[in-house]
Amino acid sequence: MDASNYRRVPVAVVAPRDADDIAAALEVCRAHGVPVVARGAGTSIGGQATGTGVVLDLTRHLRAVLAVDPEARTATVQPGVVLDRLRDAVRPHGLTFGPDPSTHSRCTLGGMIGNNACGAHSVAWGTTADNVRELTVHTYRGATLRLGRDGRGAPDGVTDLVRRHLAAIRTGFPPGLPRRISGYALDALLPERGTDVARAFCGSEGTLGVVSEAVVRLVEAPAARALAVLGYADESAAAEAAPGLLPLGPLTVEGMAEDLVRDPAARARLPRGAAWLFVETGGAAPAEAAARARAVLRAADALDGTVVTDPAARRALWRVREDAAGTATRTPEGTEAWPGWEDCAVPPARLGPYLRDFRALLAAHGLRGTPYGHFGEGCVHVRIDFRLTDPDGVRRFRRFSEELADLVVAHGGSLSGEHGDGMARAELLPRMYGDELVGLFGRFKDLWDPDGGMNPGVLARPAPLDGNLRFDVLPRTPVDVAFAYPDDGGDFGTAVRRCVGVAKCRVEGPGTGTDVMCPSYRATGEERHSTRGRARLLHEMLAGEVVPGGWRSTEVRDALDLCLSCKGCRSDCPVGVDMATYKAEFLHHHYAGRLRPAAHYTMGSLPALLRLAAPVAPLLNAAARVRPLAALAKRAGGIAAERDLPELARETFRAWAARRTAPPGPPRAYVWPDTFTDHFTPSAGRAAVTVLEAAGVPVALPPGRVCCGLTYVSTGRLDRARAVMRRTLDALGPVLGAGAPLVVLEPSCAAALRTDLPELLPGDPRARAVAASVRTFAQALEELAPDWRPPRLDRPVAGQTHCHQHAVLGDAAERRLRERAGLTGELSGGCCGLAGNFGFERGHHDVSVACAEDRLLPAVRAAAPGTELLADGFSCRTQLAQLAGRRARHLAEVLAEALPGDRPGSPPGDPLGGPPGSLPGNAPGNP
Repeated sequence: MDASNYRRVPVAVVAPRDADDIAAALEVCRAHGVPVVARGAGTSIGGQATGTGVVLDLTRHLRAVLAVDPEARTATVQPGVVLDRLRDAVRPHGLTFGPDPSTHSRCTLGGMIGNNACGAHSVAWGTTADNVRELTVHTYRGATLRLGRDGRGAPDGVTDLVRRHLAAIRTGFPPGLPRRISGYALDALLPERGTDVARAFCGSEGTLGVVSEAVVRLVEAPAARALAVLGYADESAAAEAAPGLLPLGPLTVEGMAEDLVRDPAARARLPRGAAWLFVETGGAAPAEAAARARAVLRAADALDGTVVTDPAARRALWRVREDAAGTATRTPEGTEAWPGWEDCAVPPARLGPYLRDFRALLAAHGLRGTPYGHFGEGCVHVRIDFRLTDPDGVRRFRRFSEELADLVVAHGGSLSGEHGDGMARAELLPRMYGDELVGLFGRFKDLWDPDGGMNPGVLARPAPLDGNLRFDVLPRTPVDVAFAYPDDGGDFGTAVRRCVGVAKCRVEGPGTGTDVMCPSYRATGEERHSTRGRARLLHEMLAGEVVPGGWRSTEVRDALDLCLSCKGCRSDCPVGVDMATYKAEFLHHHYAGRLRPAAHYTMGSLPALLRLAAPVAPLLNAAARVRPLAALAKRAGGIAAERDLPELARETFRAWAARRTAPPGPPRAYVWPDTFTDHFTPSAGRAAVTVLEAAGVPVALPPGRVCCGLTYVSTGRLDRARAVMRRTLDALGPVLGAGAPLVVLEPSCAAALRTDLPELLPGDPRARAVAASVRTFAQALEELAPDWRPPRLDRPVAGQTHCHQHAVLGDAAERRLRERAGLTGELSGGCCGLAGNFGFERGHHDVSVACAEDRLLPAVRAAAPGTELLADGFSCRTQLAQLAGRRARHLAEVLAEALPGDRPGSPPGDPLGGPPGSLPGNAPGNP
């Protein structure tokens, strides 16, 4: 599968290391009559990156920028290089590659050439075809061609074919259409256009040959940019205004309606209106870019507007636009919506009327979709709520496709304005071009590929648009599952279908920003270790054809083995795929009635085992320092030999709380004694109690034996998790009605209570009540003591925002608290790599370290002396201690240490604080 509605099962996947490997693979396939498909990141929306023969994965090895010539403004690249890596390579020269699809962080140059990709800035810099100078191409027959202008590299007969049909080619392509991607670009071979064979090859969707090298044009990158955001009454009004802004020379003119702005914070930043134009301007200096944006604002006939110059604010707005390909896969009501008619284009002056007719056609078929896209070039993206899982819905999909093709042609448009035709639209090309020109397409294809071995079923002699749909193989009735999947109607198949293949999880390391997803892919670079790869394996598991065995599948088990359950995809994936939940579900079924790995019994039962161990903690700590005993314990428990066993606290948090003198009166909050705080770092719990009470918030611990069930969930022991959760709800009975929040210091436990608890016990209203009462330490302070001022520390910080906090809880309150305390700087994004039991399990150590090296460890090493290391998660603190020899602390500990007066009591040798970045003398990893 790719990012389309289609599925074709290949014979094999080959990852060539060089051009000779490409040629050798083609030779073998030709000898056996097996077709070939070249594939980049697999983000194609028309199905052209799928194939029934051999798929050439060009992303694994052919990913180099071979040369940059700043004087000539060209770069020589291999086909698997990711666009953002090319842009990084040429940025020091003040240059960039102009076309920039929203998938720029993972799409490859080879894929962009194959689809003639465009992106938001084609208003200024054109399509990929406009920016390709030369191509080295290998044909199915074994020829190596160097394509360029003046007919260079054209196979025998190509230029003669064009010469004999000049009139048809000169008159057959619609005029005045900047985004005409459909079909073969035979008009690029006209003599008045320089007989540009490389340009004609662009957009051929892998049907003519395989690119092994490309020389591409670079353009000067504006030194500064600004953004004018213009509000309009509706999308048609915005579309009609867009062409009038083009004479002002913007870099881009993008359009979006309010249906796609579902984040209230993002909506609050936008001007008044129900649709918006995002008009970017550039300049040699910020003032020049801003002046041009203000000129756009003055010229626009908009209801409201604003100019945004702050880079962070601009990035936040652009992210809403770039994530639209995923956001649009769900209607505002939560129903599924699909590509297929993703990127039609009409002349920009016709876009307003076209959108009105398009909306009317949707209504006539009882369908819904939200257009957005490149309004400055008349190109519209949309996902439509086709019911492709049932035969009636598929028939409606075909009828609508045929009528929409006629509508696009009536407006002088192209069936594809960006992503190519693939299997989604190629069948309808005669409606756009007529039979004569489409017949020339077939003859053109045959001159390059007489054996028909290159990506058959696409463009020339296409497969039916309603064949090979990826939903056909899925079970028609829901499978029995443990989680509720409330956003997917309780259906695991619907949850798995959330993955539409936009591949944001394939962003390469080292990562930047705050995103977490997908740490295992960044560590290994293997598709099966991406969120998309795992979702697609689960899809095949449900289908039962390629991946047999259902829940017992070893292929799915092995792919999920390196999933850290970081939950990053739950927030970072544009469609909200939650692989941590899917992994727990799979493990629950996979090991039902079977012996589990040792780590599932040891680390999965950690809460129960640590309760037994607490009375003899000093003895166990001493035994852990005896290497042979520690090695034996690790081997028996399925723990990685490279790991140090964490030291147990000599007094648990619960024991300390039981002997302290509580303040008078009822508690206003309950501090949750999670397993990690209770048995490993009670100093964090004591500190939280001290700070909250210093802020005037009396606290207590919840009564009874409470546990969130996290370790049972992460190891897929969901029956046990539900039993633990039910016991916890029973214990919490006396406090549930009090309205006092639960302050949970460990982010992973807070996330389990917030999400896993109500999704595993959906019928118990107490579960929803507990989930709603969960607060982080900073959230509780902000809510219960809004006027309290923390002590001023005035020092920089480094460390880690816990991945579960990022994904489920949010860290806005923590940021505000740090700012009030004078703790400046950013914590790293990503995942620490330890991730609860993951980094401790045998076989995971190398990947765990690679994840830490992505962002966390470099950020800590780069921190200046005196920097405070913060990490609210026990895993993050342990990873830093064991891999970097550095002590990080919970924010509560840092604040408690700085409070005036006595610090909270702690046993000798178990310091609450310590110098920033230091380790206590008995901590694992202390050098």
